[in-house]
Parts: sequence; C-alpha cells; structure tokens
Amino acid sequence: MIKINCDLCGKVEENLTRVLIEGVELDVCSACSRFGKAVSAPKRFGKEDFLRYRAKQIQRQEPTEEKIELLLEDYADIIKRKRESMGLTQKDFAIKVNEKESVIHKIETSALYPPIWLAKKLEKALGIKLIEEHTEGHKLSKSKNSDGLTLGDFIKLKK
Repeated sequence: MIKINCDLCGKVEENLTRVLIEGVELDVCSACSRFGKAVSAPKRFGKEDFLRYRAKQIQRQEPTEEKIELLLEDYADIIKRKRESMGLTQKDFAIKVNEKESVIHKIETSALYPPIWLAKKLEKALGIKLIEEHTEGHKLSKSKNSDGLTLGDFIKLKK
C-alpha cells in the first residue's frame, strides 16, 4: 500500500479520508477528518498507474512558445517626436497620461527605461508603437543527434 500525505497537516498515512472542509474536498488523516464532513475514500493509485499517467503527460507535451514584449531601442526619440508633433509640452503630456512631468522628462532623455505597462499607456496616448513582440519556441529534443552542444560535450572540449 502506498502512503500518502494528509492535505491539511502533511502527516504520512496509509488510510486517508476524503473530507469536505469549507467547500473544498481534501484527502486528510484521521486526526484532521474531524474538521469537515466525510465525502468518500480517496482514490488510490499504484506505482504502475502513476508511471502510465506520467508517460501520457510526457507524450502530450508540445513545444511551447513564449511571447516576450520588448521596448524599441529608440523609444525616447519616438515619444519626444510624437509629443512635439501633437503640440504638447512635457507638462501637458504628463497631465494627459496622469504621470509626473519628471517621469516624462526622464523617459524622453533615456534616463528611465519605462516598464511595459507604462510603455503601453504611452502607446495608447500617442497612437504610436513602442513595443515589439518576440516569440521564442522551446522544443524538447528527442534525438541524441542535436545541433547544439550539451554539458557533456562542453566537458569533453575542455579536456
């Protein structure tokens, strides 16, 4: 029989009870079962069940794509040119976007790299594009003949 941890206190026990505690079903030990209403016995899985489940998880894993938002390198010039073309002073623009004038000044002089949320706010106010979205794909390599170096290859090269 596989021993399982109590969801409430963490105690390792063979026989847990499924209990409803504050609207949540938990598998708890006999001591913690008094805190709720018994629902049923928890499902028991053997080692083979776990290995089958894990194998299916690995098979289902697909390459993931990560989206990264990056600010354009010349963001300061873009913001300044657009603000000036709209006929706004730094003070007027700061009031429009509900930021301090000093923040706008620092952004326009590249003294402050604005966080993404602020860059999006400036994009919307000025009607410009400051953020580029990059996609990076991560694929699991199933073959040993990959193009990149492994840690083992690096160690071999050092010798």
